[in-house]
Amino acid sequence: MRTRALRPTRSAPRRRTASALALVALAASLAACSSGGSTDGPDGSDGSGSGPGAQAASDAPKPEPVRLSTSFSDPTAVPIDAPVSVTAQGGTLDDVAMTSADGDVTGEVTGSEWTASSLLEPGTDYTLTASATRSDGRTVERTRTFHTIDLTLAQQTYPSIAPLAGETVGVGMPVIVTFDVPVTDRAVFEKHMHVTSTPAQKGSWYWLSDSEAHFRPYRYWKAGTDVSVDIDVNSLPAGNGVFGQESRTIDFHVGDSHVYKVNAQTHQMQVLSNGTLLRTIPITTGKAGFTTRSGTKVIIEKFAEKRMNSETVGIGRDNPEAYDIDDVQWAMRVTYSGEFLHAAPWSVSSQGYANVSHGCTGMSTADAGWLYAMSRRGDVVEYTGTDRPMTLDNGYGDWNLSPEAWKKGSALS
Repeated sequence: MRTRALRPTRSAPRRRTASALALVALAASLAACSSGGSTDGPDGSDGSGSGPGAQAASDAPKPEPVRLSTSFSDPTAVPIDAPVSVTAQGGTLDDVAMTSADGDVTGEVTGSEWTASSLLEPGTDYTLTASATRSDGRTVERTRTFHTIDLTLAQQTYPSIAPLAGETVGVGMPVIVTFDVPVTDRAVFEKHMHVTSTPAQKGSWYWLSDSEAHFRPYRYWKAGTDVSVDIDVNSLPAGNGVFGQESRTIDFHVGDSHVYKVNAQTHQMQVLSNGTLLRTIPITTGKAGFTTRSGTKVIIEKFAEKRMNSETVGIGRDNPEAYDIDDVQWAMRVTYSGEFLHAAPWSVSSQGYANVSHGCTGMSTADAGWLYAMSRRGDVVEYTGTDRPMTLDNGYGDWNLSPEAWKKGSALS
């Protein structure tokens, strides 16, 4: 069984014990028992059983006992894949309180049944207190304790989310949820993965794999959009005995619309902000054998300085094309395979005239610094002019699918 460090959560740490704690035995029913002081009977007796009304009282039918049923049978290993419910027979269920060390569990009484409003945590002790009204009007109350099933970390999947909470991103930034244990029941999870935006924009999820799902609107985000992401998967069954480890929510903001249009044939890049052309920059792209990919790319990460070594992209040190540059300035990654926008002072004489790079988009140090300063993660770079296509999974390649093709990647399509 694999192990890994438990991630910090926003709530109290969860207990992941190997065995359940000792539990209080379950009460068989909600018995009705009264221990109040003396009262007057309807006939003026003192209620002691010696007055004229004693015989009538003894002949009255006994009220039916109130019995409590729960949705689980084994209180030492209660499942977490469905909300706990409580039902009363022989009386009216008034209220149920459920608590744990992590806090209260809310719920609602409908008819004779109370149902929890959320799934429970694994490996946790809970106390359940129910009150009901008997047929004779008396209120009875009983308390039960129980323990939910224990899960290892290998039986739980944690969702990491990009962008980060509070981050301002470009109009091409997808919402990316990465699960550290595969989700094989994608449809169950996707029903609980919600993205809302102001202003509202239609979009959908696309599963690149059992471990990674992306959400994007059908067109680029509108500049100035506020986005909320709610990944409500805590304790949901993910398939193959795996459950969601935690629900997460984040909010982020979409900044100005930055779209950079690179033409590998004209060796120029147009820089547009909110539809206005700010600058046309001479550039160079990949030479023969190292052709830059055409298609829509998105800035993934930024580095004021970055070492670039050809061995990381499969060019060995003995290859005539090998390179190792310690301090490439103003580098912005657009593919996982190693394409960047960056300063390339060594190729200034070719910029605007020829393609001489190993696939990156090179420009002068001054132009690269200016572009770097205005750019952010999620800004769009649209490439044309080559016969080598960009792919969906080589970076944030989401925009290379039409809206119709994108919808088909949903588990609910």
